Amino acid sequence: MTRGELRVFLGAAPGVGKTYTMAEEGHRLAGEGRDVVVAVVETHGRAGTAAVVRGLEQVPRRNVEHRGLVLEELDLSAVLARQPEYALVDELAHTNAPGLENAKRWQDVQALLSAGINVLSTVNIQHIESLNDVVEGITGTVQRETVPDSVLRAADQIELVDIAPELLRGRLAEGIVYPAARVDAALSNYFRVGNLTALRELALLWLADEVDSALNRYRTQKGIRSKWEARERVVVALTGGPEGQTLLRRGARIAARSAGGELLAVHVTNPDGLRESHPGELAVQRALVEKLGGSFHQVVGVDIPGALVDFARSANATQLVIGVSRRDRLKALFGGPGIGATVIRLSGDIDVHIVNHGAAGGHRGLPRLGGALSARRRAAGFALALAGGPLLTWLLVGVSTPESITSDVLAYQLLVILVALAGGIWPALFAALLSGVTLDYFFIQPLHTVTVSEPLHLFALVLYAANAMLVSFVVDRAARRSRAARRAASESDLLASVAGNVLRGEDAVEALVGRVQEAFNLDAARLRSDDTELAVAGSVSGQPAHKVPVGAAVLELYGSVPAAADRRLLEVIAAQLGAALDYRDLSARAEGLVPLAAADRVRTALLAAVGHDLRRPLTAATAAVTSLRAQDVAWSEQDREELLATAEESLQTLSALVTSLLDVSRLQAGVLAVSLAPLEAADAVLPALEELRLGPGQVQLDLPAGLPPILGDAVLLQRVLVNVLANAMRFSPPQEKVVLAASEFGGKVEIRVIDCGPGISPERGDEMFVPFQRLGDTDNQTGLGLGLAVAKGFMEGMGGTLETEKTPGGGLTMVLGLPAAQADQPADAAAAAL
Repeated sequence: MTRGELRVFLGAAPGVGKTYTMAEEGHRLAGEGRDVVVAVVETHGRAGTAAVVRGLEQVPRRNVEHRGLVLEELDLSAVLARQPEYALVDELAHTNAPGLENAKRWQDVQALLSAGINVLSTVNIQHIESLNDVVEGITGTVQRETVPDSVLRAADQIELVDIAPELLRGRLAEGIVYPAARVDAALSNYFRVGNLTALRELALLWLADEVDSALNRYRTQKGIRSKWEARERVVVALTGGPEGQTLLRRGARIAARSAGGELLAVHVTNPDGLRESHPGELAVQRALVEKLGGSFHQVVGVDIPGALVDFARSANATQLVIGVSRRDRLKALFGGPGIGATVIRLSGDIDVHIVNHGAAGGHRGLPRLGGALSARRRAAGFALALAGGPLLTWLLVGVSTPESITSDVLAYQLLVILVALAGGIWPALFAALLSGVTLDYFFIQPLHTVTVSEPLHLFALVLYAANAMLVSFVVDRAARRSRAARRAASESDLLASVAGNVLRGEDAVEALVGRVQEAFNLDAARLRSDDTELAVAGSVSGQPAHKVPVGAAVLELYGSVPAAADRRLLEVIAAQLGAALDYRDLSARAEGLVPLAAADRVRTALLAAVGHDLRRPLTAATAAVTSLRAQDVAWSEQDREELLATAEESLQTLSALVTSLLDVSRLQAGVLAVSLAPLEAADAVLPALEELRLGPGQVQLDLPAGLPPILGDAVLLQRVLVNVLANAMRFSPPQEKVVLAASEFGGKVEIRVIDCGPGISPERGDEMFVPFQRLGDTDNQTGLGLGLAVAKGFMEGMGGTLETEKTPGGGLTMVLGLPAAQADQPADAAAAAL
């Protein structure tokens, strides 16, 4: 019997439309004449889902009694007996009631597939076994029902049903997903925008990996070895050397340039295990790969370039990153093409990046100006003279005749020039002396004696030495100029780097000290001011070899004493360090002035408010009292009541304004006294409603039972709620109630004040909490604009938060977050000055 095909509709969260899409597909198949039945579909009371299922044949469910409840489950036997072509089985991760054939619904699906029945099913990303802990970390909710990854990966088709988080929250707000009683709790917990965005990304990545696996299986089955650039894959070759971290970071940057880029690190091990590598360094690099979001692989191969390219092809890589060879020139000369050249030749259509690094031999220290030619070159010159002289003599003795003396002399002259080119003046003089003696002994009569009987022979020896000196002088001068040019370039690079570090700002001091230690090949460099260490690079030990004054500080150099030619550069860097220290001091002073400027703005606004907003109620109260005291006017009882009411209202307004001003002054002065204690949310909510005289007609309460106590200050929290509720009532339409809901999530209790008013743009959310700010509202009859500023200050004083969210369907949601009190946590009666 042919096994049935499994098609799964995958979603990031409940309510995205998986079941609806599955039912629509069932209708499409039925319209094509296929035999389709509904084995089980969970509508969860959603009218749209129930409507789309109508018209499809439904197999009656099986009723199972469990703990006094009657549960409706999939009747596996009935579906197998019906033997349809397609069966719709909702909620693949569902746990069956005890007593059924299988414990899990996915096991029922396996039985249907084995019977040759094609199955359409649904599952959410949080129910995949391998992602269970990841989802718990995102949402704080443990998923008890899971599906093994192998079941999903064996599916013939997986289709993602996806909608934007904001649209899903809108569906919840409209009551499409859950009943109205569950909407606020869902929006404030599992269905946060951040949670939904993370779950959506998780679903997309999981499906992308599954598509990638399917693509690799297809390429393997078809024998396709060429790369298919479905997405960027960067393979980094690690040797176990210190350059690995540089290569990994470069590879990570390359992978990050394209959406969905993937980083793979590979280390090739020799079969005999004797290949040079550093296990400790490899362990560090492996940890770095994981931090960069990549994967580490280890393969065995004798042919390293071939193994690298084979791995890259098997991973369908688009980029291969390798380091510059660490071989010196002699090894490169006699060892043939290196790994880099071979990889490039074998890579074909895979792009190869060869990255320079510190271990490649191109160290960044400044060249020393001492002798023009290095000791190695002089040693090479002496070696050439000692080896070339006897060899040339052996060759010429066998073919020499009295007539060939001229060519013999020229041959030795050529040897002297070659030695001069290789080693400079001293090896050249040595070769000239050796050649002169050899010529006189082997080629000039009388043979085999060292005599200078002819003045001409002595003159020839002098010419040898002169030629050697002239050639070596040219070589030495060229080498000196070449080294000077390299040093000039290095100095320019160093000064450019120094200038760039200073321009980049506050990290310039550390960067400059590190650059000094690197450029002058020091063990360490440290900048100190008195006993304070301002910056250090390298490992400091012992006494400094040299000190350079930097204003009031001192730059200490550890290791070798800088040469005289380096002192000028050190003076330049010291000047730049002084500028960087001045910049740091100025920045610190500027930061210290920021609070003063802010306080000055508050004082200015405060004076303006006192001059305008306080004058209005004070003037009204004064006018009312003055009118009542007038002896020449006979006020009626109604007029007297109106004047008294005006005076009372104005004085109450004045009292509220003064209270707000005092609150802001306490916040600005940092003397807010906070007494934290566990309290119930209702103990702060109800007094706030009473103070504002708000009842069920204006505010809808949703305070669930079992909510943990809040750790907060009852008086301050009431003031916050009064200000936030007053703001919500001001902007909410008269026909709409303000919703006040509480919930617990991640160890915090959140109180949400939700209105359906005009709302604000997200970029202006922080402006709401600025003192004397009404977001463009010029109605000065409503106060100083201090309410939300005071509320935010009080919340921060209690260790909580006050944030804004967009209300689904329009409006503004103010979220008050405070830590939940522990069950055994005592009241903190001590006032904390904040």
